[in-house]
Order: sequence, then structure tokens, then C-alpha cells
Amino acid sequence: MMVSLFDQFASPKFMGISLIFIAMMVPMIFFPNSIERWVNNRFFTAQTWFINRFINQLLMPLNIGGHKWALLFASLMLFLISMNVLGLLPYTFTPTTQLSMNLGLAVPLWLATVLVGMMNAPTASLAHLLPEGTPTPLIPVLIIIETISLFIRPLALGVRLTANLTAGHLLIQLISMAVFILTPMMPAVGILTATVLVMLTLLEVAVAMIQAYVFVLLLSLYLQENI
Repeated sequence: MMVSLFDQFASPKFMGISLIFIAMMVPMIFFPNSIERWVNNRFFTAQTWFINRFINQLLMPLNIGGHKWALLFASLMLFLISMNVLGLLPYTFTPTTQLSMNLGLAVPLWLATVLVGMMNAPTASLAHLLPEGTPTPLIPVLIIIETISLFIRPLALGVRLTANLTAGHLLIQLISMAVFILTPMMPAVGILTATVLVMLTLLEVAVAMIQAYVFVLLLSLYLQENI
């Protein structure tokens, strides 16, 4: 029996080995691979169409220099969607509910966008720290505020993904417990609660995909500022 509702977010272990690494490797199975057949199957065709549409939508506001990141962004998008959605299955673990992992993805990628801007266009990158037309007395204050907001970006990326997935999992857990408790006592209320649970699960699937898209989209916007 669970001691706490948050025990579901603890990384499971088997023989002293954390299973989070296996959970991170499972999405690789769903990545599209090159095939030697003349005609693709429907699953591969749907995957290819989705990736092409996503890349076109993502790279539309970016300059030509940002198109080099297309493969990285597409792979990150598929990786996050796979982990988020697979974590909703019974007896599974969602690695993206761990803040440490999300920060491990957000900080290096955010830092890469900043370094690209510093190397290619240092003047334009530093110009974001001071809006044009700022009164002279406010210049030191605004530079400090913009610098703090710049370093908060990776933290916001990681916390947003963690908080949304954690809140959804907790809500599903609470409502499922209510279904088990109410069904023997009040069957009508239990059935109604189970219907809400099914709808919430479908909503959580949508949230899992949307949050992965938002994560990659914000990274692309950070890249756009530095190219």
C-alpha cells in the first residue's frame, strides 16, 4: 500500500538498479527507422507525416541558421511525447515527472542557444538585456532584471513540464481512488466519477503531447533570439 500519493513519482528499483534508465530507452523503439521496402506501412507513413508537419511548423519563424537544429528539435519532441504518453499506462513510470531530468534537458539546450548567440551575434544577444529607449536612470535596474529573467528560463522550462505532468498524475490518482471507494456504496455516483476519470485521462494524453510541444517551441523561440 502506498504511504503517500507522491510515492508514484519515486523512481522504481529492481535489485538495487533504478529503472528510470529503462523507461528512458523505451521511447527509442517508436522512433522511425529506415526500411528497405518499396512501400511504407501506414504507421511509418503517419510518423513521417507528423514529423514533417511538426518541423515545418517549428522552423517557419526561424531564420536559415536555425534550420540546423531541425533534427535535434524533432528528436526531442518525439522523445518527450513518447515518455509522457507511455507514462500514463498502468504499471509504468514517467521519467519526465522528475525535475532533475527535465532540468538536465532544459539547461544544456538553453545554454547552447545562448552560446550560439554569443558566438555569432554577441552585440544582438546582449542588446536583449536592455530594451531600446530605456531612460538612463533605469538602465542598471533593467539590466539586472533582464539578466535574472534570462537565467530563469531553463528553470521555468523544467518546472513547467514537471508541474503539469505531476498535477495530472495526482488528479488521476485521486479520482481513481474515489471511484474504488464510491462504487460499492453509491454505484450511480461511482459510474459518474469513472466517466470523469476517462475524460480526464484523455485530457491528460492531450496535455502530455502539448507540454512536449511547448517545451520544444520555447527552445526554438530562445534560439530565434540568438541567431
